[in-house]
Amino acid sequence: MAPVTAPRDTGSSTLFDDLREAVTAPDPQRPEPLPLCRSGTLLRAMLLVVGVLGVGLLFPARSAAGWLGELSTAATVAVPATLLWVLLACAGRYLIARAAPPLQMGVAGLLGAIAAMALWWPLSSVGMAPAPGSTPLAPALTGAMLAALVFQTERWRERARLPAAAAARLADLQTRIRPHFLFNTLNTAITLVQLDPKRAEEVLEDLSDLFRAALGALEQATTLGAEIELSRRYLAIEQLRFGRRLDVEWDLDPTAAAARLPPLALQPLIENAVRHGVEPADKGGTIEIRTRRRRDRVLISVTNTVAGVPSKPGHGIGIASVRERLRLMHDLDADFRSGLTEDGRFRVSIGVPA
Repeated sequence: MAPVTAPRDTGSSTLFDDLREAVTAPDPQRPEPLPLCRSGTLLRAMLLVVGVLGVGLLFPARSAAGWLGELSTAATVAVPATLLWVLLACAGRYLIARAAPPLQMGVAGLLGAIAAMALWWPLSSVGMAPAPGSTPLAPALTGAMLAALVFQTERWRERARLPAAAAARLADLQTRIRPHFLFNTLNTAITLVQLDPKRAEEVLEDLSDLFRAALGALEQATTLGAEIELSRRYLAIEQLRFGRRLDVEWDLDPTAAAARLPPLALQPLIENAVRHGVEPADKGGTIEIRTRRRRDRVLISVTNTVAGVPSKPGHGIGIASVRERLRLMHDLDADFRSGLTEDGRFRVSIGVPA
C-alpha cells in the first residue's frame, strides 16, 4: 500500500525526546521485597563488610603487614559468610517483606549471625578462625550487625530512586507524547476516513494503545512479549506514513517473551531507528528487531540502516531513559550497548535475565 499523504512534520517525530524518567513509589498495601538476588547486591555487601572489617582492624594493627595478615584471616570467615547471608536473604525475601520494618531488620541480623557462626565454628574447631579463643558471641554479634547494616543500606538505596516521583511524573505526563507524532497520526487517520474508513479505525485503535502505555504506570514491570506487541502497533502507524520506504524485519524467539522489562523499553528504541534511519533517507531504510534466549539470559537488539544524510539530532533522552530504567529494574544484571556495527548499521543491544 502506498504511503498516505499527510502534512509534512517540521520537527522531530520522537515521542521521548523530552522524556525525563519519573519513578512512582510502590503501593504500600502490596509490599515488594528488596532486590537481594542481584549480583550488584552481593558485590556491595562484600565491599561493605570487608571495608568495615578493614577499618576496625586498623586500630590494633602495629604495621601494614600485620594489618593485611589480620584482614586476610578475617576475610576467610567474612567473605563466605556474606555470600551465605545473601543466599539466605534472597531465599527468604518474600517472607521478610511481609514483616514490619523493625522485624525485617531483626530477621536480617539473625540470618547474619547464623551465616557467621556457620563459617566460624568449623574453622574454630581446627584452630583456623580469626581471634582464636574468643567467645562465639563475638562472630555472632559481628555477623548480625554487619548483616543489618547491609540490609539497611539496600533499603536506603531502593528508596533513593523514589523522591522525585509524584511531582516529576505529573510534569512529564505533558511531554510523553510529542505533538508532532500526534499531528502526523491524526492527519493520517483523517485522510483515511475518506479513502479507507476501516483502516482509519485501526490507526486510531493503535494510537489509543500507545497513549495508554505512555500515560500508564511506569512502576509496574511488563514483559518482552507485551513490548513487542506495542511496537508492532507503533510500526503499523508509521508504515502508513512511509509505505515501502519502511522495511521491518522481525526475528523473534518465543521462549524469550516472558523476560521482564520496564514499560516502554522497546518502542522508544524502534522510534529512534525510524527517525534516524528511515525518515532522512530518500529510499527509506530497514529496521531489524531480534530476540534470543541464551540459557538464563534474554538478548534483544534493534538494528537500523544509517541514512546518507544526517538526521536532525535529538536529545538522546529516549535511549538514556531506557538504559536507566533497565539499571533500576535489573541492577548489574542488565546490559545496554549502542553503536555502529561493522557493516555500518546502528544497533542497540539489551541483555536481561530470562
